[in-house]
Amino acid sequence: MNLDFLNEKQKEAVITTEGPILVIAGAGSGKTRVLTTKVAYLVQEKKINPSHILAITFTNKAAKEMKDRVIGMLGSIAYTIPISTFHSFGLQLMKENYEALGYKPNFTIMDSDDTLTIIKKIIKELGYDPKEYNPKAIRNKISGAKNELMNAKEYEKYAATTYEEVVVKVYERYEKKLKANNSFDFDDLLMKPIELFQSHPEILKKYQERFEYILIDEYQDTNEAQYMLTKMLSAKYKNVCVVGDDSQAIYAWRGANYKNILNFEKDFKDTKVILLEENYRSTQNILNVANNIIKNNKQKKEKNLWTSNEEGVKIKYHKADNEKDEAFYVTTEIQTLLKKGVKEKEIAVLYRTNAQSRNMEEMLLKENIPYKVVGSFYFYNRKEIKDLICYLKLIYNTNDDISFMRVVNVPKRGIGEKSLESLSIKAMNENTSLFGTITDGKLLSFKHMIEEIQKTDCSLTELVDLILEKTGIKEELEHEKTLEADIRLENLEEFKTITKTFEEKNGIISLEDFLNEISLVSDIEEHKNNTDVVTLMTVHSAKGLEFEHVFLIGMEEGIFPHSNSLMDMEQIEEERRLCYVAVTRAKKTLHLVNARRRTIFGDLSYNMPSRFIDEIDENYLEIDEEQKVQTKTQMHKGDNIDTSIEYHIGEKVEHETFGVGMIVGIETSILTVAFPYPHGIKKLLKGHKTYRKVSGE
Repeated sequence: MNLDFLNEKQKEAVITTEGPILVIAGAGSGKTRVLTTKVAYLVQEKKINPSHILAITFTNKAAKEMKDRVIGMLGSIAYTIPISTFHSFGLQLMKENYEALGYKPNFTIMDSDDTLTIIKKIIKELGYDPKEYNPKAIRNKISGAKNELMNAKEYEKYAATTYEEVVVKVYERYEKKLKANNSFDFDDLLMKPIELFQSHPEILKKYQERFEYILIDEYQDTNEAQYMLTKMLSAKYKNVCVVGDDSQAIYAWRGANYKNILNFEKDFKDTKVILLEENYRSTQNILNVANNIIKNNKQKKEKNLWTSNEEGVKIKYHKADNEKDEAFYVTTEIQTLLKKGVKEKEIAVLYRTNAQSRNMEEMLLKENIPYKVVGSFYFYNRKEIKDLICYLKLIYNTNDDISFMRVVNVPKRGIGEKSLESLSIKAMNENTSLFGTITDGKLLSFKHMIEEIQKTDCSLTELVDLILEKTGIKEELEHEKTLEADIRLENLEEFKTITKTFEEKNGIISLEDFLNEISLVSDIEEHKNNTDVVTLMTVHSAKGLEFEHVFLIGMEEGIFPHSNSLMDMEQIEEERRLCYVAVTRAKKTLHLVNARRRTIFGDLSYNMPSRFIDEIDENYLEIDEEQKVQTKTQMHKGDNIDTSIEYHIGEKVEHETFGVGMIVGIETSILTVAFPYPHGIKKLLKGHKTYRKVSGE
């Protein structure tokens, strides 16, 4: 078999077949090529029966890519090689051994929605309040327990709080329900095979005999169950080859344990370690930056990425003034690349959290640059943002039936379809709005809540807070205790940045004008079907991908590294691995961008530059910190507001848009001013530069 297309280290990884092998494959070092060639080598050169080789990877996409490549090398014989994900392999084991597990052959697999439905039902049956014992949070607890190989009895030993005792009760009943329904959930696809092997050693022996050679991809992402499965299956022949990169272990939050790869040599005596350090993707400058950053982690395998590619240009580091300026800078640089003939699809903007995408989206829309947001919805299209905007619309106009129907049950208030149907008929007969028709029941409580919010005198940002509190949206998401709920909360908090910016730019607190302005944010529909687009995504979503030109924004302490990680060195190390992943996505150019000040979640903060930037040797950076990008958006409170001016009721002010008006009300930071027709009453931020005091004559 001709292996001339491999470098020396790749070749060594392919032809070393006996005993435990640990291949540490740095970013862009061709690990998929090594894995697929190794499978083909075992069949062609070592004459191993294809069905005696087991190749495992993490995603269906990666498994399909691997299978296609092996078929390309070996032809149709490759179809007999089990190449799959851990979960697909687990399912195959269960299909072959359902009787030993005590199940019938026609068992079904529940998806996460089915699981949630069952858990909701059980919480109700046990008489618990789903607001206190959130079904999604309990589902996640059970899922976490299963991935740690704990059944309900095992989990009970660790239940230290009342909450966890309730989880145990739900878990016990949940297991019984699944069994009664002849069903498994997704986590059982890993847990049940291990239970099967533990209770039926003869079955385990059969599979240990069958799989003489085991290859596992992305080993740094294995959890406890996947680790155990690997150990059990490979115990006889010990011909287990694991491939991965501890520096790209970024999934601790979903149960992955990167220590599995660091401990591999302890678990398997006489392990052969092979380092793949030659990178085929990036310029040497980009790799130097990646090496600089990752060397600061204590828990790691030593390696140093290098390339035969060109040295490349230096990494550009830009310090923007604020988040608007950051988006303006990135967009300007993207326009420069496009003018040079770079395709949109070769450009990516990466960020630590979903909420950071909004300013980039708005700026790209404004400049008519097509883009897509990967792994998330466009900011204004996200469910939670649409819900919040519909609440604002309903508060502004209670005749808005569309907004009413969207939010009347958000969060769930037990208002049934029948009640809403009756309300619709009544509204039609009386020729009035749905809101105006309400007279009793749960709907009346909803009506009173909206009316109470309407009466409150506050700024737009305070109004958003009020809605999140009074409606129960915030409480529901906080109780959920899931990553998805945390992201939704972050997005809702980020909406306050929009209201704050609107108030400070215009010096006016007008719900009507605000709703008009956000409805004018361009429609993104026209960009949807275009594949040649700039990609916006979180760093987590970018793993496994590569782009010619990468912009990494929000490089500030508290953003990247994330504020949740700052007090814990293990979490800081995970953030550093995440930064290493981000840097190594870039092939030709990399921009690191941060802002001196940033309004995030409605609060203005001054963040230190990210520690990861300090870890980079300045020789690899081109710093244009002094470059001041002048944009219309460069304004913050200090520029626009003079807090020293005193106001009194009855005094007159002259506004640049509304003319001369009289002060009729004063609150802490808000003036209520009566202007002549057609403007009427307006709420203004105290001391804003858009108006001045005038004498009464």
